[in-house]
Amino acid sequence: EILRCLVGSEMCIRDRTMTDMNETNLSHALPGQERYVAPLEETPLKDVDSVDESAPASSLWADAWRTLRKNPMFIISAVLIVFIIFVALFPGVMTKQNPNYCTLENSLEPASKGHPFGFDLQGCDVYSRVVHGTRTSLSVGVFATVLVVLLGTLIGALSGFFGGWVDTILSRLTDIFLALPILLGAIVVLQMFKTNDSIWKIILVMTLFGWTSVARIARGAVMEAKNLEFNTASTALGSTPWRNLFRHILPNSLAPIIVVGTTSLATYIVLEATLSFLGVGLPTTTVSWGGDISNAQSILRTDPMVLFYPSAALAITVLAFIMMGDAVKDALDPKSRT
Repeated sequence: EILRCLVGSEMCIRDRTMTDMNETNLSHALPGQERYVAPLEETPLKDVDSVDESAPASSLWADAWRTLRKNPMFIISAVLIVFIIFVALFPGVMTKQNPNYCTLENSLEPASKGHPFGFDLQGCDVYSRVVHGTRTSLSVGVFATVLVVLLGTLIGALSGFFGGWVDTILSRLTDIFLALPILLGAIVVLQMFKTNDSIWKIILVMTLFGWTSVARIARGAVMEAKNLEFNTASTALGSTPWRNLFRHILPNSLAPIIVVGTTSLATYIVLEATLSFLGVGLPTTTVSWGGDISNAQSILRTDPMVLFYPSAALAITVLAFIMMGDAVKDALDPKSRT
């Protein structure tokens, strides 16, 4: 009978196994007690046998995308971000007014046809400046975030992967910069380069003081990923440490880094507006939301709407990226998803 099962069907083997299980369970039963074993059709094994094992395995990114598509917060934030990016890339579609054309004859004039937000104290069109300020504020936030993520990921990955004295040196360097307040450090450094009107000075200053949080997240993610089986298998196949780091470990450590980068973008947009409000950020000739908010603070009591419009644009942009960061975190972090 056993030989027939070996060369026979799977059902025969399964029946023989169930028979052996019944005999084993009965042999371990107490005197006068029979142990019940459910038939195969009433057990989860039936559902396991019905699973199509030929179907391709789902990846983390595919699962995250399916989760994001069903998240209303992601849909709303994505629509807002797409609209903001469109305004930043094509401001001429939204307004034909020159944001730098100002005349005192229109000072604090109310809203009129072609000027829905009215005029500021210098006679500049508020709507035009809000539209054109989108490109400046968004550009600073995006470029600062990209540089921060690249620098922080590189330092954190090297620290977590190699360990030893490399980890010691880079970790202490991270702690030194982490102890410096980013706003205070940016003000001190920008005061040294007042004569430079380039937009890149504020981007580089943000990168100089903002990479520490990304480095710590990247270090922890790389330390966790390097101990997994795929790294051991790759090393056994002759892969070099640098290839393992950039080809296998970093791609599997990007989920928390992307979450931090998404939420950090909103932080750097606010930081740029804060520095411009304090007068140490972008030059006064550059149209930005922070500069307009700073110029409107003197007339807050008499004409609060002049300050309201650039503040509302800044708040909506920051809110959109924060909502996007929360949605991405829920999709990429299994713990928060459950």
